[in-house]
Amino acid sequence: MDNPKNSVLVIDDQETTIVTLSKILSPEYTVFTAKCGKDGIIAAEKFLPDVILLDILMMDMDGFAVISVLKSTELTQNIPVIFITSLSGDDNEAKGLVLGAADYITKPFTPAIVTLRVKNQIKLLEQMRMIEKLSMIDQVTNLNNRRSFESRVNIEISRALREKEPISILMIDIDFFKKYNDAFGHQQGDVALKTFSRMLPAVLRRSSDFAARWGGEEFVMLLPNTDSRGALEVAEHVRKRTEEMDITGPDDRSSKITVSIGVFTNTDTSCCIDEFISKADKALYDAKNSGRNRVSYFKE
Repeated sequence: MDNPKNSVLVIDDQETTIVTLSKILSPEYTVFTAKCGKDGIIAAEKFLPDVILLDILMMDMDGFAVISVLKSTELTQNIPVIFITSLSGDDNEAKGLVLGAADYITKPFTPAIVTLRVKNQIKLLEQMRMIEKLSMIDQVTNLNNRRSFESRVNIEISRALREKEPISILMIDIDFFKKYNDAFGHQQGDVALKTFSRMLPAVLRRSSDFAARWGGEEFVMLLPNTDSRGALEVAEHVRKRTEEMDITGPDDRSSKITVSIGVFTNTDTSCCIDEFISKADKALYDAKNSGRNRVSYFKE
């Protein structure tokens, strides 16, 4: 399947400008248009374009007012905005840059200048997205990292509370991992972490389920719209798969690990994120204190 095109939103109250820019950009980009500032803000929030081309002189609200709204709204604040205007003078350009504009194109413009300026912003945006993606990945296991999980759990628990659906969390700890490292060495310890991490996505049932490395030998799984019974089934599946797993190191020696898992399912609309994670952590503590290699469910 071909990669989807990047998108550009043109906000301008002159039909001729919209037609011209659409003709220049449509061969390479998906182009959305709006003929006034208010409609432009609505379109930006709806389509979340990669770049916005914004006229300054418009009847209902000028481009400076529009960019102020865009930059104060969480959904649109990181979208680069290029001003296209017939206004000249350093003061206007400086005002636009202060308000958060990424670039400036003066009318009358040429197709080459428009194409190059948009392409530059797309390139910068893709570089930033790659950096952001790498910052969300654990470098040892290639799983999502703790920062990624914390970002995701905020979204999912808010959705669960809003839609009155259960949401479950599994806190997982590799048993006696320090002893494992002491016995087999840290290189083998990394192999164990990688082998275990490759197994986790295989037991996830749906695209909305989420696994991450919490830190050290601890991992976490988030299961939206999953009740306690479903969460316990997933946890037991993880525990059993881990117990049966052979970990082969660089010297071809085979070793085994086990895990302890704490499970908590939230159905309480007053539950906060810290409490949600804390209860799973307490269940994990009970599993470890009860002999390890087992699943424990949080109970009040």
